[in-house]
Amino acid sequence: MQSISLLVVLFAALLTPLLMAKFNIHSLPTAVAEIIVGIILGKSLFGWVVSNDVLEELRTLGVIVLIFLSGMEIDFSLFKPQKQSGRKIGAAPLAFLSYGSIVLMALAAAWVLDLLGLYHHIVFAAIIFATVALGVVIAALKEKELLSKPFGQTVLLLAALGEVLPLIALTVYQNLNGTSSRSVWLLLLIFVAAIFLLHRFRKPYQWFAEIDKSTTQLDIRLAFFLIVTLVTVAESVGAENILGAFLAGMVMKLLKPREETEDKLTSIGYGFFIPIFFIMTGANMNLPAMFKDPASLALIPVLLIAFYAAKALLIPLLLMRFRKHNALAGMLLTSTTITLVIPALSIGKSLGIISSTQSAAFTLAAVITCIASPILFNTFYVAEKDDVKKTRVHIIGANLMTVPIVQQLTRGLYEVRLYTDDPVKFKTYNSEAPVTLLADVTEPTLQNAGVFDADIIVLAHFDEDKNFAVAELALAAKVPRIIARFDAKNATDGRYDELAAQGVEVYNTFETNIAMLRSLIETPSTLKILQDTTAGIFEIVVNNRRFAGLEVKNLPYVNDITISQIFRGDHFIAPHGDTQLHLGDHIIFSGDKAQIGQMRAEFEKVN
Repeated sequence: MQSISLLVVLFAALLTPLLMAKFNIHSLPTAVAEIIVGIILGKSLFGWVVSNDVLEELRTLGVIVLIFLSGMEIDFSLFKPQKQSGRKIGAAPLAFLSYGSIVLMALAAAWVLDLLGLYHHIVFAAIIFATVALGVVIAALKEKELLSKPFGQTVLLLAALGEVLPLIALTVYQNLNGTSSRSVWLLLLIFVAAIFLLHRFRKPYQWFAEIDKSTTQLDIRLAFFLIVTLVTVAESVGAENILGAFLAGMVMKLLKPREETEDKLTSIGYGFFIPIFFIMTGANMNLPAMFKDPASLALIPVLLIAFYAAKALLIPLLLMRFRKHNALAGMLLTSTTITLVIPALSIGKSLGIISSTQSAAFTLAAVITCIASPILFNTFYVAEKDDVKKTRVHIIGANLMTVPIVQQLTRGLYEVRLYTDDPVKFKTYNSEAPVTLLADVTEPTLQNAGVFDADIIVLAHFDEDKNFAVAELALAAKVPRIIARFDAKNATDGRYDELAAQGVEVYNTFETNIAMLRSLIETPSTLKILQDTTAGIFEIVVNNRRFAGLEVKNLPYVNDITISQIFRGDHFIAPHGDTQLHLGDHIIFSGDKAQIGQMRAEFEKVN
């Protein structure tokens, strides 16, 4: 029966997403679907899955890997002070204030349960009510491409707090109320161990990437070493293994793993361990026994109300920054909870403070929030004012080459400014394009004019000494991209190579013309593509996480464009149909000019 039960669980894990895709079930999180499948296959209905030692070990590994991956989802940049737009409250202060309201309302909801005589352990219930399913929240925000926007950042940070703080509180509660004689201060040892491992592997991890190969997979070995080490430390000091797993995920995240590493860890987790955990969670529930108990049955709607009531104060708080529909949508989405509820209930059982039927009621209520909340979020969310930033391009040097470029770029997703320090050229070209006249190109003048407040600076002066001087100033101001014209470079002057070594993109109009003529001779269609009114050669950067990990053959627009090369890191790769895209990839392709605006908006959106 052990082998048969394992076979049934693995087949169910394979079949569940296939059926969801077949019947276009997109609003239901896969984790919830797997719990429902477990309920059907387990002791509640068919009884085909019987718990055994092997499945319980795999179930434990599943929750450890799930919590580890949740730790890797934490975006630590959200905890840094952020610029506030106007007088609006920032994402971080609003999220911390909002989570404070969740804690208060969770305690109030738990107190009401105690007054009603339904459940008497107020602190434990409050911890459960204060949890947020970070994975479900991230999936919902990713689907709507909101992670880079103020609303998405606020809700994401709120969800991160709703996973981190209850986990720590749960560990402390278990330590204080369990049979262990260890001091609660020993819990600090696990944090010390996490900090030690982070510092120990920060530098070697970069070296791992250089010597890694397919038969060693050093990054994955390190990940599981961190998991086992911190889980062992956690259990040794009387804490739950999930705290160690969560800290291991945070350490791994702070090591800044490559995109491929995160993909491989996600594949291992969600491909094998995590589905077993969710299916076995459902299989171990005994709904018929719960339905025979009127008190437990009555507990489900009360718990469901409590899960939503704990987040009720979010609506007036989110209204401080967002419109009414989105404040409601944010409250509903953060009411989603499942990730920590199930491990918490296991702790409650081990402490003897919750019965099996009560545990099933908590689980069912949490499952219902995972079904209803994402659907309601998608229903109520209304797009805020479009805050997609245009690429800011500042060009210094007004001439016959730059003015047409300004005229063309301003029609797309670019905010272009043209500067000159020549009054004659200002008078000549100001009627053709908006030109700003500078007194000179010294640092104070350029700073006061906001020239360096740009994503791209183009130095198009005929005077190369000016271009060189301004390029150095732009480097000091940390402008992301600097393009500089140098037509008559002195072969004995190494300063141009110095600029290039620091990332300045140097171009030479003479060399460009030679390259164009050669291309025209060798590939006659090149000039036709460049001059054609509908076709063109373009480059876009993959900033949108929605496209990270997608194979080229599955990209939108792939049938309308021809991808010639992908520039990744510091080298070009020849793409094939199964080539996976990574964040930061530069895609060079030919296609219809009419589509480039929409493609750039989708691929270059920071998400």
